[in-house]
Amino acid sequence: MSNNNNNVGDKVFLLSCIALTVTAMTFAIRAGILGELGAQYGLSSEQLGWMNAMAFLGFPLATMFGGVLYNAFGAKKLITAAFVCHLLGLVMTITADGFWGLLISTFLVGFANGAVEAGCNPLIAETHKDNKTTMLNKFHVWFPGGIVIGSLVSTGLSSMSYGWQVQVAAIILPTLVYGYMLFTTEFPVLDSKDHSTLSNVKSLFSPIYLFLIVCMTLTATTELGTQQWIQNILGASGATPMLILALITGIMAVGRYFAGPIVHKLNPAGVLVFSAIFSTLGIYLMSVVSGPMVYVAAVCFAFGVTYFWPTMLGCVSEYTPKTGAMGLSLIGGAGMFAVSMWNPVIGSWIDNATAQAQTLNLSETEVQIAAGQAVLENLLVFPIILIVAFIGFYVFLNRGKKAMTQEAA
Repeated sequence: MSNNNNNVGDKVFLLSCIALTVTAMTFAIRAGILGELGAQYGLSSEQLGWMNAMAFLGFPLATMFGGVLYNAFGAKKLITAAFVCHLLGLVMTITADGFWGLLISTFLVGFANGAVEAGCNPLIAETHKDNKTTMLNKFHVWFPGGIVIGSLVSTGLSSMSYGWQVQVAAIILPTLVYGYMLFTTEFPVLDSKDHSTLSNVKSLFSPIYLFLIVCMTLTATTELGTQQWIQNILGASGATPMLILALITGIMAVGRYFAGPIVHKLNPAGVLVFSAIFSTLGIYLMSVVSGPMVYVAAVCFAFGVTYFWPTMLGCVSEYTPKTGAMGLSLIGGAGMFAVSMWNPVIGSWIDNATAQAQTLNLSETEVQIAAGQAVLENLLVFPIILIVAFIGFYVFLNRGKKAMTQEAA
């Protein structure tokens, strides 16, 4: 029976990894074809912005609805919804004839991406109860890994003069693979005693879970907010922004794969302290260095943000287990929603910093460098707050363990 459970866990884990790879590829390839879409359909930057916003809107909606429905429907139905929306959204993107078609298709792809998170995160926690944080880190290898794959596919097909439709069509292949696995893999049956929606809802109001929700908005913005604006912030620094992004995502993939020993050595709360310190150091260095040293700063930043997202999920699963699938889904949705809210704020920081630098009679390159460094100084606030918060969390958990040990003795 144990071997059978292990086989089921291995199969659903592989399925989940392929589904997350598809999710990441949609982010990478859509970013790569954005200019072509604007040129072909005559879209303004504002229209392209609205189109991208649909991906960020679809994601948290799916994770929030998925968290509520997980206990009733189970992981298989949620991942099936992700497969259908991925396939439909990608086909609609290829066949779109203008702004509205692209808007709707992007929303469907974003919804599919969120449904993958809503279905797979609790499924992996359920099938790997003794190793939750490590396996969630290994699962989330395939977000940066998928971005690298998508970037290489987009770059390779572009170099061979294939249009954006072919690049989008390339994502359909792994989508069909996880769809086939979905309908040929046995899923574990949920125990209704352990998956009570009412119990999940009550547990959402625990102080630890509310603390983690607030921290997730800061960790997600530190990671994704910085990366999404890396072209604008570091474009004139003397380093290649897309190479920096590839370096960061590559380190994240490797770091998450080998997360096990680090998690066991430091425990999840200790990993978060480590992450916050290195994220702070990385952003600070990026704000003061230029040229080749930017790559060193990017490596430091990558070590910091590598464990943020999956370890936050691991903390929810380990320290507030009664929140169940709902807790995992809502915290993921909160993180992505925070990024969508902070994005226009970061954009306004860039505009204001650029305007202020232009009054100093600097060259265009110096203006961009000054503006980028000013924005990074603003972003530095997020991980600094997290250092204080996570040290407090670490101390709180250790005191709780000592008290329990003394009581048991």
